Parts: sequence; structure tokens; C-alpha cells
Amino acid sequence: MTQFSDLKLDPKVLKAVLEVGYTTPTPIQAEAIPHALEGRDVLGIAQTGTGKTASFTLPLITRLGRGRARARMPRSLVLAPTRELAAQVAENFDTYAKYTRLTKALLIGGVAFGEQDKLIDRGVDVLIATPGRLLDHFERGKLLLTGVEVMVVDEADRMLDMGFIPDIERIFGLTPFTRQTFFYSATMAPEIERITNTFLSNPARIEIARQATASETIAQELIELSATRRDSAAKQKRDALRAIIESEGEKIENAVIFCNRKVDVDILAKALIKHKLDAAPIHGDLDQSMRTRTLEKFRAGELRLLIASDVAARGLDVPSVSHVFNFDLPSHPEDYVHRIGRTGRAGRSGKAISFMVPADQKYLEQIEKLLQKPLPRGESPVIHTPMTIKSKSAAAEDGGASRPARARRSAGSAKAGTAADNPANAAAAPAPQDTEAASAPSIANRRSPAPRRDTGPRKQGNTRRDNRDAVVGMGDHVPDFLMREFRVA
Repeated sequence: MTQFSDLKLDPKVLKAVLEVGYTTPTPIQAEAIPHALEGRDVLGIAQTGTGKTASFTLPLITRLGRGRARARMPRSLVLAPTRELAAQVAENFDTYAKYTRLTKALLIGGVAFGEQDKLIDRGVDVLIATPGRLLDHFERGKLLLTGVEVMVVDEADRMLDMGFIPDIERIFGLTPFTRQTFFYSATMAPEIERITNTFLSNPARIEIARQATASETIAQELIELSATRRDSAAKQKRDALRAIIESEGEKIENAVIFCNRKVDVDILAKALIKHKLDAAPIHGDLDQSMRTRTLEKFRAGELRLLIASDVAARGLDVPSVSHVFNFDLPSHPEDYVHRIGRTGRAGRSGKAISFMVPADQKYLEQIEKLLQKPLPRGESPVIHTPMTIKSKSAAAEDGGASRPARARRSAGSAKAGTAADNPANAAAAPAPQDTEAASAPSIANRRSPAPRRDTGPRKQGNTRRDNRDAVVGMGDHVPDFLMREFRVA
């Protein structure tokens, strides 16, 4: 079996790796590092949690060991789709480069430009950035990319989902044609394939697992719920989630709970905190310092439940996550794989539980098609079903005449309502056997040439009761002024 000592890494890098406790590389590290050290482009396709970050960080540090950075001209560039993933790459660099003199700068949003400008002005060996912030610095004239020797694109499929592909293509055009490129993605969409064919030169293609497969160490489970309305579905899922958290008990060391929308992240976090559960939200609208503190607490074991949007679905290295909950099924099946990949990392066991309501059926079908197998169904937890709120028409049927009945009467129906419908009309209501006879005048009046609209008596009452009980048309009586002859004899 290959060991890190067999990979011809810089002795200083190897010392840092061994201090962390790693002796055996993961499959993608064992295959990618030799090609990277030879100077070849690398196209890595592997599911999340397989050690992709170290597979480019270690050879990058080894290659940059010789040479010196120049002001505003970084020697290498690492692009990540999210702030959290970029910060994680920076942490890996600090860990493995601590015995070298290499410098780095982290360019992400939510941080003032001033401090970042100072780092770039001094010159950095490794520049780690999100595409948007990198282009902001370039357009301000603070950065030149003509000295980039190595370029890394991490989580390229996530870049595609977030709309960064035009930015990536522009950044490729700003770097030298002679650069070495590491390109990593969990899936290979046609657009990703086009970019690799355009910007990579004879890459070593390394595919560790079938595209978008879930780790075998993750026990998956689907909980089917019956709610059909959106408001009641969210309430039922919150109740089911709390019931499962209580039933799992100490088995849940910590968990990531994914929602599709940022607003749902906040609502769910408040609901769990209200029920005395240790939870906190993280999504793109939160201040960067708050997001960083929340992640640090979660990694340190000081926070049990992390409620997240898909900003945390990819690349976040929290090795000890025991559970993942999909509060909402993702609309893209690949996101399901990346979400549940937060647990069961590096050979550990994990559990992923997803909730589904009838409206999610199409998403479930896409996920099962991608996985090429059905998701195991779990037993629905015992939860309190919220009382059904009756519609106004149903309430009216329970207590008296329904709205449709009133509408029929107001439209000129022959049936005027029974005494049970309205006690005030009990005396005027015809006997059941006289219903047909009583309806005859109304039919006659409806067919008569007399006007059908009565502008006087109907406008006197403005309440629904007045409108309901008023006689439409003129009933059995026609006013005298309508019968007068106005023509001159």
C-alpha cells in the first residue's frame, strides 16, 4: 500500500503531514499527487469527503518551495465557490506549510478590502479566493495574474450551479497559458466538460468513484409525511425532526440540517432554539464573522445542530458529523449527494435522514435515478397532527346555510330556504309539498319583460344577511309606475 513517504513530497511537507497523523493517502491523493509533481494538468472526479483538498495542497506547496513571490503577482491561485470552502483551503495550507516560508492571502467577501490589499502588496505565494472578490481586486488594479504558475479550480460543479462559469472563463484568460491546472469536480456536467477541454492540456483524468455516488458508510433513510399544504408541511416536518432528534438521543453527537431557502433556515433555527435544542443557523445572508464563529463552534463541539443552506453543502471538512438531515429535499439531485457527504467521511459511519411531502415526489425520483436505487423508507415518528382548520363554507354547513346556497338564492333560485336555515323566514317559508307551486311565480317573473334589477329595495341593506334574504327581481309585485303608459294618446 502506498504511503505518503513514497510520494516524493518535500520533506518539510511530509513532516507536517505525519504530525497531523496521516500516513496513508486516500485513493485520489495517491493517484493525483504523482501526476501533479510531474507538472501535468490534473482532472479529478471524486465524491466529497475523499481528500481532494490535500491532493492539490500538498503538491502545490512542494512545487512552490523554490522561488519567491513578487508584489501583486501571486505565484499560485486557488478558486473556491464559497467563503467557507476558501477558508478551509486556507486552513489546510497553514497546516501543511507551517515548516516552509510560503505566504498566502485569502480573498473572500464580507471582509474589508484594506487588509487584503496589504497582503497582496507584499506579495503572496498562494492566493485563495472566491471568483467575485478576485475580480473585484483585479478591476481595482490591485492584482496581476500574469505570474500564476499553478491554478486550482475546486468544486467546479458548484461553481456551475452558482453561475460562476463566466467568471472562471475570464480568470483563465488572465492567467498564463503555460500554467499548471488542477481541476476538481464531483460531477461532470456538459458545461464542465467543455471548460476542461478548452483550458486543460492533456490532463491526467482521475475518477475515484462513479460520478455522484453516496458513500457506502452512510445509512440513508427517507421519512414520508402526508401534509399537502406548504404551511402545514413545514410544521409537520419540524415536529417530525424534533421527534427524531429525541428518539436518536445520544446517537446524535452533532448534525447538519439542510433547508432549501435561507428564510427557512432562520425559521427552523428559531423553532429548535425555542424547544431548548442547541442550534444555530448559517447561510449566505449572515455576516461573515458570524458565519465563521458558528462554524468554529460546530467544529469544536460547542454546537450540536447546524441549520444550513447549501452554502455549507460542499467542501466543509467537519470529520465528526454523525447525522445529516434533509429538512427539504434538494431540487438538484447532485446536491443530495453533497449534503449527505458531510457525514460518513474518511471511512467513518454516518446517518442521513430526509423528509418528503407529496410535493417533493419529482425531486425524490431524480435522486433515486441518480443513485440508481430507491432510498430506504424509514418509520414515520409519532407526532401530533395539527387540527385541520375548516373553510368558511364548511363552517357554514355546520351552523346553517352554506355560502353556495346563499349564492343560489341571491341569483334568483326558486328555493328560498327552509325555516331551519333561517328562523326569521320560518313563517314565510312554504311547506315542502308546496315548493313546486311556490316556485311558479318566480319562474313567470323571470320570463316576463319587466326589468330584473331592482335598484331601490336591494340597496337599502348593505349586510350579507340583507342580501341573502332580499327577493331578487320584483317577486309577485310590479310597481305601478312601470305599468303606466307614457305615449300620448
